[in-house]
Amino acid sequence: MKKNTLIAIAGIYGFIGVAFGAFGAHALKDSLSPEMIEMFKTATYYNLIHTAVIFVIGIVGSEKYYKSGFILSIGVFLFSFSLYAYAITDNALFAIITPFGGVSFLIGWILIIWQSIKKKN
Repeated sequence: MKKNTLIAIAGIYGFIGVAFGAFGAHALKDSLSPEMIEMFKTATYYNLIHTAVIFVIGIVGSEKYYKSGFILSIGVFLFSFSLYAYAITDNALFAIITPFGGVSFLIGWILIIWQSIKKKN
């Protein structure tokens, strides 16, 4: 994966995070339950936090972190997008996907830690 790919993914996810955040705050506030609004906010929060990390990995351009960025981007897709879908549709089947996104986040962060402490061969 090239650094420009990670930067592009971060741009797309950043756009979606801001757009969905505004959509949730304005268009959905009267049509969703407080629980679903909170779920939507959680999705937006995790989307934007991890988008910033993906962007930084792309900007830094160190190949040893690319795998982390890719796995974090999978995490955003699985975690945040499943919560967005669940909140909007109230279909609990989407919640089945969410933990896989959470695990992807954890793996991405572990890889960042591992790559920063392992010794060069």
